[in-house]
Amino acid sequence: MLMLLSVAVVAAGLLRIAAQRPVAHAAGVLVDSAPRQTDPVDPTPLRHGDYLLQPLADFTIEARVLSREDYRFDEGASLSPTDLALGWGRMSDSAVIDKLDIRQSVRFFTWHWRDAQALAPAEVVRSATNLHAIPADAAIARALARVRVGEIVELRGRLVEASRADGWHWRSSLSRDDSGAGACELMLVEAIERR
Repeated sequence: MLMLLSVAVVAAGLLRIAAQRPVAHAAGVLVDSAPRQTDPVDPTPLRHGDYLLQPLADFTIEARVLSREDYRFDEGASLSPTDLALGWGRMSDSAVIDKLDIRQSVRFFTWHWRDAQALAPAEVVRSATNLHAIPADAAIARALARVRVGEIVELRGRLVEASRADGWHWRSSLSRDDSGAGACELMLVEAIERR
């Protein structure tokens, strides 16, 4: 019985590792289009658990997942448990990505060239973002939990400003040209497709 349990634990561990393995792609731009942002069709604030979400823009992004980081203990974890570093245009091309060291930590996405610079820094900033994902419901939360590095995802929903009764707040960027603190998108993800 102990042997059977051990085999089951090892098999479950191997399946989990396989499910998290990055998706590889040949060189070439995988996503041509930039994110689409428009004025919100419905600007009515939404209640989301302990949070009030004020829609700032309707937002659709198709991008390659460059990195992901899950959060459990920071102040925003109960609202946004996952950050996705996303790239489009030449930041979806393995020929570029393979020359970068990409990391996520404390709600930031950073990148450094391993050797020769392949893109101007301004193009990297315009073609990649760190997105704080707020799952609209349990099904979206499960789908986000399965997203793998290297996958192409399409996320549809709204960029928001979140607030709580205790005065805490978090506001999405509305620009693709900014970087540093406040430059990330805070997105209520209402639909997701993974490819």
